[in-house]
Amino acid sequence: MSRSPLHGHDALIAPAFDRPSLRAKLIDIAIEVDQVTEKDLEPLYAILDDEERTYEQTRDALSTQIMELFRLHSSRTCFGLLYELNGQHLVQQVGARLRRYQSRADARDVLQEVFFNIHRYPHRFNSEREDAFRVWSATIVRNTVLKHLRSNNRSGRAEIAIDDLPEPTEEGVKSPLSGVVERESVEECNRVYVTYLHLYLRFYTQLSSREQRAIHLVEVEGRSYRDAAATLGIKLENLKMVIFRARRKIHRSMRRVFEGLPPDVRPARSPKPSTERIQDPLVPGGERGASAHDRIGGQQS
Repeated sequence: MSRSPLHGHDALIAPAFDRPSLRAKLIDIAIEVDQVTEKDLEPLYAILDDEERTYEQTRDALSTQIMELFRLHSSRTCFGLLYELNGQHLVQQVGARLRRYQSRADARDVLQEVFFNIHRYPHRFNSEREDAFRVWSATIVRNTVLKHLRSNNRSGRAEIAIDDLPEPTEEGVKSPLSGVVERESVEECNRVYVTYLHLYLRFYTQLSSREQRAIHLVEVEGRSYRDAAATLGIKLENLKMVIFRARRKIHRSMRRVFEGLPPDVRPARSPKPSTERIQDPLVPGGERGASAHDRIGGQQS
């Protein structure tokens, strides 16, 4: 049964390439992924066969190309090769950072998290430069170590190097920039608050007199619902419904204004339709139509 690359700590390679073995593993990528052809692997062969490159240059260029294939195809063979090529120097980076923070965490355990993040976020990789994987993986190492330290310091003692801490500031002292931002925020809040009050008053005046009186008793005078109901001479349940509907009218109209729509406050009771007949200019000697009252009466008769 084959083991995952993340469990093969004893398989970390020394700074030397087994070129025939690596070439065979590159071919395994084409075998595993149908979309990868021998032509796609030619740039990797060229890097591997270029003896003028140093070990680090060859490793970085190969890793960038293999990571790009992994980003496109999620190949297990690609991921295994990434671990084989980079496990040694990444575990050294992790160990160096842990020592810098005076942490006793196992570097190989953190290395597991590093490669987990590489496996999890391939879509964030950009292969424009030959050393792209080395730079990207170094950032992942840094972030993973810091996250590991934070998770192991729930008591509040963070083992973070002093170089990574922000500049200390005196308590209660505000920088000029923070003062400007705070002042502008207060002014903006005041403008918004005044706008809200103006709209609230505008739509309050469009309510019926009973709705206005009920709102005033409860929200301005601070009366209880029971006292307000007694003052208006209505039942408690009716008062609650009056206030609910009045508030809904105001809030709905305010929301529509902020959405760029016309408000929709309507009077609580529509005026009774006029019983007068209106001359229709389009009908010679005729009338536009009977009022609603007359029509209803005519239907009943």
